[in-house]
This record gives sequence, C-alpha cells and structure tokens, in this order.
Amino acid sequence: MNGKNIYLIKGGDVFSGGETKKRDVLIRDGVIEAIGEGLECPEAEVVDAPGMWIVPGLVDIHCHLREPGFEYKEDIASGSAAAAAGGFTTVCCMANTDPVNDNAVVTRYIKERAREVGIVRVRPVAALTKGLRGEELTEAGELAEAGAVALSDDGRSVRNAHRMRLALSYAKRFGLRVISHPEDTDLVNEGVMNEGYWSTALGLPGITRAAEETVIVRDIMLAALEDTCIHIAHVSTAGGAEIIREAKRRGVRVTCETAPHYIYATDEMVKEYDSNTKVNPPLRTEADRAALIEALLDGTIDCIATDHAPHHLDDKRAEYAIASNGISGFETAFAICWTALVKPGHMTPETLITKMTSAPADILGLDAGRLEQGLAADLAVIDTGAEWTVDPSKFASRGKNTPFAGHVLTGLVKRTFCGGRPVYAADE
Repeated sequence: MNGKNIYLIKGGDVFSGGETKKRDVLIRDGVIEAIGEGLECPEAEVVDAPGMWIVPGLVDIHCHLREPGFEYKEDIASGSAAAAAGGFTTVCCMANTDPVNDNAVVTRYIKERAREVGIVRVRPVAALTKGLRGEELTEAGELAEAGAVALSDDGRSVRNAHRMRLALSYAKRFGLRVISHPEDTDLVNEGVMNEGYWSTALGLPGITRAAEETVIVRDIMLAALEDTCIHIAHVSTAGGAEIIREAKRRGVRVTCETAPHYIYATDEMVKEYDSNTKVNPPLRTEADRAALIEALLDGTIDCIATDHAPHHLDDKRAEYAIASNGISGFETAFAICWTALVKPGHMTPETLITKMTSAPADILGLDAGRLEQGLAADLAVIDTGAEWTVDPSKFASRGKNTPFAGHVLTGLVKRTFCGGRPVYAADE
C-alpha cells in the first residue's frame, strides 16, 4: 500500500455504465476519481492491466461465513479473504450460525466483526423465524434497524404456509425481502442426490425435483397473495426456472438466483462417490443445466450467487449419505461462470458481469455492484484469458471442500480493491 491511497489502473477493458471500453481508472481516498483514456497521476501507484477486465467488485447475496459458532469451518476473516480472492467486495451472509442470527445483537456482532476485519463489505441476512425452526417470526423491524438486508431461514424451508404468508406480509412493512429456501423435506425424505439415472446406478437415494418445485410454486403464490416481493434461492431445475418464468409473465414480483455449480456440473460427477459433490439442492442433469443457462439469458434467473458453504474436512470425509452439504465457492465462482458461460459463447462478458454485480445488488437494494466516477472504489481486475488449475490447498477459505479440484478453469482474479484499498493480489 502506497500510504497515499492513490492508485492508477492502466489500460484495462473497463466495464462501466453498461458498456466496455479500454480505459484507465484513477482511485483516490477510496473513491473512483476518474475513468478515461491516458490518465496520469505522478503520485499514484500504477497497476498495469492491459488485456484485463476492470469490473465492479462482485456482489454475492447468498453465502455462509459460519461465524459466530462454527469458526472451525470458516470465520468472517477467512471468509472475507476468500471473497476478496474471488473478486467479491460485497457479500451477504446467511443466518444459520450459532447462535442463530435471529436478533439484533447477533446482527450487530457480524457487522462489527466485519468492520474489524476490514477486507470486504459483509451484509447480514437475518433469520426469518426464531432459531430457524419455522415457528415464531423474528422481529423484522429490529433486525432491519440493526443492519439486516433480508430475511431467510436458508438451509430450511418454512413448512407452514400460513406462517410463510405472515412472514412475507411482516417483512414487507420494513422493506425487507424474504429469501426462500425451496425444499419440501417430506419429498426429500432421505435422498442425498438428484433422483434419476445416476442415483439408480450408484444405489443412492434420490431427491425428486418436485421437492424444490412445489415450494417454489407455493411461495410465489403467497407473494402474489400479499402483493410483495420474494427471492428464490439456488434454483437448480428446469421446472423451477419455468415456474418462475411464468410467474414473471403474470407480473408476480419474484426474483431468483442460481449458483455456479449448477451451471457447470451435473449429477454425473457423483459417480466417484466424492462427498464434495454433495450440495442442497443437489447437482441435477445436463438438461437442467442447459435450462438454467437459457433462463439466465432470457432474464428468468436474475443473478448468480455462490452459496459459499465451507466445511471442515471431517464434515466431508464421510459416507456420502451422512456428509455435510455444500461447496466452498468464493474462489472458483467467477472462473466457473466464465468457463461455463462466456468461453463457449453462451453469454457475453457484460451479461455475466451484470449477473454477478449490479443485478444481485439491485435485488436487495445494496449500494454496490457499479463502477462509476464518484462511487466507492470497489472493483476487481481479472485476466479473463488466464487458465489455472483449481488447488483447494491454496484457498484462503478454511473450507477446502470443492469437487472442482484439478479442473482447469479460465478467468483469474488478479487484484481486488474494496473502498479503494487493495484487499487481494494474486501471486505473480
């Protein structure tokens, strides 16, 4: 760090205002002072970026930082470092901590701890019901005042439809969006992977798509009934995408996300019984993967969120049926999406960047996801032509649980700035 907090990023492809041009970016005292050609500033530290993309800091509205209570899996410091390494500058962490983030004290703790760590911007998503039990609603007003940006029982679905309706109505009063975890646990039964050819071939109990899709239908109907917004988390099926597409056509105020692993991988990856492939909802089929890409392109799926779920080695080093669900996703998210979407020609770079920056920020009303003069200097410098091999031992995250170890991906984050401060630089 140069002490003057002045940086000049030279010669990159700058994505700003919806278009990409070769420009320089001047950062001074945490703010983007100028974007233009041939900028000069003798006192600035120069970052050469020819051939690289300079993009808004990525925004993740669905991740798990584990603190408080599960610091052996991840804590706010390690999770923030991993986010920065992935190009993220704003992340929204879910409430399944211990104690659960279902009250203002825990919400404020997370915000204060993130300030102390001082790497990226951490925005808490508070619990929808106390203890994530799906019974008594949390105090939405107090949580909003403490800094919660949304409400969700992510990891668990609210089984009682009447209670979910009340939650949507209550959250609406305080301007908070409800994030639905769509899962009918009765239909999941004891399933551990997608129900289909591979579950049969491997002798593992399957999870029907209906477990996800029936709750998507219910929660969309409840949102329409209450004339309010709802956000559907981690859409993984073609049917789920079609349900949301039709609801949007009817004017229901529904938004949704999918995760990088659903647009890159399929249930065929489970064939080696690698518990790192175990996620919830499970990896689906190639047909589902193709449908999710189509839904991203036509705007049905609004954004991409990591669902970063780090685990201790012991949580994953177990029989498939009892291993924990989740992938440590911050550090591979952008490269997986670039490799699966942009490199094959499915999606333009600008569309992908939007799906990972301003689109998720707009869903939760976050002041993030844009690179413009006068705004906070939250940005990433990415070498989109660089190929690299995933090595989880090098992750900044405590969670090394990824099924993508050894995969060659395209798109490498080289630098990340948050509030004008360099918070990550790749080893040269």
